[in-house]
Amino acid sequence: MTSHISVRTTTGAAHLRARDLHLARGGRVLLRGVDLTLAPGDRLAVVGENGRGKSTLLEALGGDLEPDAGTIARHGSLGVVPQELAVDASGPRTVGALLDELLARPLGVLHALDEAASALGEDTGAAAAQRYDDALAAAAAIDAWDAPRRLQVALEEVGAITERGRRLDTMSVGQRYRVRLAGVIAARADLLLLDEPTNHLDARGLGHLTQAVREHPGAAAIISHDRALLAEIATGFLDLDPTSDGRPLLVSGGLEQWQQARRRHRAAWEAAHRAQQDEHERLQAQAETARSRLSTGWRPDKGTGRHQRQSRAPGVVRAMNDRLDRLQEHRLDVPTPPPRLRLPASDTRAGTPLLRADGVEVEREAGLPPRLASTSLRLAGGDRLLVVGPNGAGKTTLLRVLAGDLAPTVGAVRRLSDARIGLLEQEDDGARSPHRGSPGERRRRALAALFTERPDVALLDEPTNHLGISGVDDLLDALEETPSAVVLATHDRSVLRALAHWPRLALDG
Repeated sequence: MTSHISVRTTTGAAHLRARDLHLARGGRVLLRGVDLTLAPGDRLAVVGENGRGKSTLLEALGGDLEPDAGTIARHGSLGVVPQELAVDASGPRTVGALLDELLARPLGVLHALDEAASALGEDTGAAAAQRYDDALAAAAAIDAWDAPRRLQVALEEVGAITERGRRLDTMSVGQRYRVRLAGVIAARADLLLLDEPTNHLDARGLGHLTQAVREHPGAAAIISHDRALLAEIATGFLDLDPTSDGRPLLVSGGLEQWQQARRRHRAAWEAAHRAQQDEHERLQAQAETARSRLSTGWRPDKGTGRHQRQSRAPGVVRAMNDRLDRLQEHRLDVPTPPPRLRLPASDTRAGTPLLRADGVEVEREAGLPPRLASTSLRLAGGDRLLVVGPNGAGKTTLLRVLAGDLAPTVGAVRRLSDARIGLLEQEDDGARSPHRGSPGERRRRALAALFTERPDVALLDEPTNHLGISGVDDLLDALEETPSAVVLATHDRSVLRALAHWPRLALDG
């Protein structure tokens, strides 16, 4: 298989070109024979369900993983933000050390410009002048002088910790991610590789990310399930979800063009699979009928001569063999379309009182605002509630209080009708998880495990983190149907739009 995508025609030199790329993990082929080109101005959305090879592809494009076959040519600097930032490999690094590393290029460019300027003051020859011109052009291309300001703005806009002495291993996954994302945005590398950049951002951070990617002068490849982001930034799509022919779906254009292409392909695939299965069943029934006739139906009535039995038998045998040959020749070569995400339903009765919180509040350290301001709510069977607010407003804290994992400083939570409470936490640290797999695979398992317990109240903290777009659609459909009460905290703009009819609880922090 050989596929090709040039996301957009540009006049600039390509930053990245992959040819006949093959990638495998654990003996399983993830990608085969993929060609892609990224040039300045291209913003390629890499989409697909969990475990399809999205993060593996970005690792290969960024040079952290050697492809099993094929070539990758990169031109210019790289800015990479993986889903998870490891903190144990290089010891107890700090926020400041990470930011210095990320800004090394623009600061290095400025240092080279200063050296070239100093040399030009002592040597006015053509070589020294060319060196200065080259250094000045390199600095101007990324506006290196503005990098420190961009960093400060990015840190503030994405809600990152700015304490330079803070150790990374004392921070959550989301906190570490935001620091790295801010540094990469500020550095303005030629090629950005971003893995689920919206997972740990609130509305303010999402706005800054969207603007930064749209204004980025280089090329970018972004893994994301956030339809709102993709609608605003994507110029092309590489869809790694299964297809009928095993090839990635490559689409030039925006979100609408991709969704139309995806729907057309899925409908054609399902129709072809049904038609093939129906034909196979028809041929199988004919073969069974022929076998039955051979054993019983072709025998003449008692008293009929042997020559009549002998003359009819070969014809029945030939008919049976013909049916069997047709059955054997009918190949089942259209694979079964992948199943959708299904969640078991509870036996919760609509309207049954389940949970009550009265003036619950969780205080921070002295002099700081509370982690959760005074909040009251009532939940009954079938209720729905969206919890929204910026990072630090107390969404996760509220869910933990409702689940009984955290005692409120003020107020009380009462569980009614022996209600079963289930909590899906926002983050799953892979290092501590007993299950291996990608963050998306762990997320699906966590959702399945939660709903297998058939909770009366499902408390979901950013449940769409790491889920592909089709997985998000399946989850939202299941949440609309479940008889459980559902409390969902999210920043996901596509989820907020899809669940706009749910009641909302806005926390201000």
